[in-house]
Amino acid sequence: MKVAITSRGNTTESLIDERFGRCACFALYDTCTREVEFVENSAKDAPEGAGPAAVAIVANRGAEKIISGEFGFKIKSMLEDLNIQMVIVKEEKTVGELIALMQNE
Repeated sequence: MKVAITSRGNTTESLIDERFGRCACFALYDTCTREVEFVENSAKDAPEGAGPAAVAIVANRGAEKIISGEFGFKIKSMLEDLNIQMVIVKEEKTVGELIALMQNE
């Protein structure tokens, strides 16, 4: 399964970004191969529509789950329609810490 994690940077030491549509990067973690790929969120500086554009970025990369600090109301319904699971993490964690938790499941 591919999991997208909203990230403030492009390393596993980067902190999770609490903003889905305006995050700096997405860390795409493949739970089968355990590979991590960082993808810049090209929608982060858009004057409007950052959320839907971010949904397109992760959906086009095959994400089945997204971990973020929050999701907007419109984004929740879009992700539900695409059968992409949303996980909200309120604690300040690094991308690497979240990946380690998934590896231990």
